Amino acid sequence: RERCCSPIWNSVKLMFSFFKRKSKEAAQEPSIVKDEAEASQEETAEMHEVASAQTNETSIEPAVEERPLVHEENKEQEAQEEQEEQEAQEKVDDPVAEAEAEAEAEAGVDAANREDAFTSAGEPVTHAEPEKKKSWLSRLKQGLSRTGQNLGGLFVGVKVDESLFEELETALIMADAGMDATTSLLSALRARVRKEKLTDAQAVKAALQEILAEHLRPLEKTLSVGRHKPLVMMIAGVNGAGKTTSIGKLAYNFQLQGHRVLLAAGDTFRAAAREQLMAWGERNNVTVIAQDGGDPAAVAFDAVNAGRARDTDIVMVDTAGRLPTQLHLMDELKKIKRVIGKADAQAPHEVLLVVDGNTGQNAIAQIRAFDAAIGLTGLVVTKLDGTAKGGTLAAVAAGSQGVRPVPVYWIGVGESLEDLQPFVASEFAAALLGGE
Repeated sequence: RERCCSPIWNSVKLMFSFFKRKSKEAAQEPSIVKDEAEASQEETAEMHEVASAQTNETSIEPAVEERPLVHEENKEQEAQEEQEEQEAQEKVDDPVAEAEAEAEAEAGVDAANREDAFTSAGEPVTHAEPEKKKSWLSRLKQGLSRTGQNLGGLFVGVKVDESLFEELETALIMADAGMDATTSLLSALRARVRKEKLTDAQAVKAALQEILAEHLRPLEKTLSVGRHKPLVMMIAGVNGAGKTTSIGKLAYNFQLQGHRVLLAAGDTFRAAAREQLMAWGERNNVTVIAQDGGDPAAVAFDAVNAGRARDTDIVMVDTAGRLPTQLHLMDELKKIKRVIGKADAQAPHEVLLVVDGNTGQNAIAQIRAFDAAIGLTGLVVTKLDGTAKGGTLAAVAAGSQGVRPVPVYWIGVGESLEDLQPFVASEFAAALLGGE
């Protein structure tokens, strides 16, 4: 029995020992894996520590290298300061060198001052005045642009023939130049074209500009201020022509020329006329003689006496606006002139009529009526900006409808103080034809 069972028993023992060994090996495998993972983590941490140590060493090295540069720069700066101190001490020790340095510095300052003085004195003559003149010419040309387009546009791409002269005749009449002025201008232009054998339209335009300037030349006159003291100026005109505004602008221009001005609020009829003139007086720092509801002739009389007592250069008397057909108002205007003559036997020295440039041929009737009533000595033409009737002055120069060619002292093309300037025939002719 023992002999039969022993092989089987041995086999069972072998199998039992095999399975027991396998179970032990399986129990030991998780701990091995854990040990390997911990070992790999330790290696990774060591690698990070090494890399961070290298980075710190790299960042420290430039700072260590820069320190000598900073010390070198400080040394150079200290050396330069020592050299400057030494040079300054040498200049102090050497009085001759110090005097020469001071003389050079003073010479440089004097040269700079001379340059500044030349600039400040030269600019108004060489720069500011041409710019102002150019600005005025551009404003005048812009104001007469509608008339300039109607006349100057006829010379673009056309032949010099009879049709051109017919179109010019129509354009001049439409610009209120009148038949007399139109006939005179075109007759002179035809003769010029035949004499000089002009075939280019632009040459004909230039010739017309010269002829028009000569035609307007009798109206060009400069107001002489110093011939009387005070110079009494009486200003008249219809309603809305711009009398009070023109007086304010003229006061501004006279003050720029160094004249002392006195204003008289003789318009006692229109509401707020006295306040308007007083506002202009405050704006220009000019004294205004006024009475609340007083007689305009009495205001003018007081103003002339006040101007004489205050040693004033110019006295300007404002009057109420009136139509030339209102005979009783025209008689009142004559009375104002007579009363001014009682205050000064030779006054008024100037009798000006303010004319709206947009009224065209109606301005001819106004000039004729006021000239017959009070004897005009000059005109102030306002509101020429945007008008298509710029040829009215040509009619005045030609004596159309029996009007006397009264000189034009000033023309206005805007609302600003600088937009009222003396009349120059050549400039007006160039702007009227849209030329330069």
